[in-house]
Amino acid sequence: MSLYHLLDHPDLDDPLMIMALDAWVDAGSAATSAASLLSEGATTVAGIDADGLYDYRSRRPTLRIVDGRPVELEWPELAVVHRRFKERDALILTGPEPDYRWRELADELVLMAQDLGITEWLTLGAIPAAVPHTRPVPVLGIESRTGLLRGGVEPGPKGSMKVPAAAVSVVDVAMARAGIPTVGYFAQVPHYVSGEYPAAAVALIRAVERHLGEKVTTAVLELEARGIDARLDVAAAADDSTKSYIARLEEMVDEARLPSGDELIGEIERFLRDRGPGSGPIH
Repeated sequence: MSLYHLLDHPDLDDPLMIMALDAWVDAGSAATSAASLLSEGATTVAGIDADGLYDYRSRRPTLRIVDGRPVELEWPELAVVHRRFKERDALILTGPEPDYRWRELADELVLMAQDLGITEWLTLGAIPAAVPHTRPVPVLGIESRTGLLRGGVEPGPKGSMKVPAAAVSVVDVAMARAGIPTVGYFAQVPHYVSGEYPAAAVALIRAVERHLGEKVTTAVLELEARGIDARLDVAAAADDSTKSYIARLEEMVDEARLPSGDELIGEIERFLRDRGPGSGPIH
């Protein structure tokens, strides 16, 4: 049986599919926050069988109890919603990263994309990186062929590397192999930050705006981002090693020099060593 089921098949104009899943490449909840904002006013067009994809012991449904009476269960789910922009239709697939059947899901999503006539697949993600919160959020791109990325976003990182894959990566590869143009925008979140990081969500929305040629209102996210940056400034000012570390990151950014992988690892290790054992992210 198919993992997906179409609830509606709207008449679509050059439809773009946007995918954002939580967990592995959703640092600071940036990708799913961006997808949630993009989904405002959207209508659901497809559902995906969750029972075959999730371990409910690790992603337990939420039970709502009122006056001692269980009244509602909220289950983890993947859904596809439709939103019309001025010049183009967008479908947005978001939800928790599945625990099981990644390859099967990717194949099913290819079939769904073909059913809906998807002309381009766009993935949103966010990764922790050695970048300062005091500078604009950097965004890296991926593309299935040269020339798909827009808005000045460069593919990267340069060179060859191996990293643990996310479910979105499995889907990206399947789409590209099926001949569907595939791009991705990945915000870099300061690794010393814990919790949500709305500044990265705003950066991803801006990337989508440039890709679509549309404007999306982000006033609430921007207000939240300014508040978090202010708290980070206070926390960093109170710790000399953190302040010195952020200054080194700022210097690399201001010199427009992208650090190598070894430099990134070295900066993170130096930061943790200077802060002492047991030190965690700053808030």
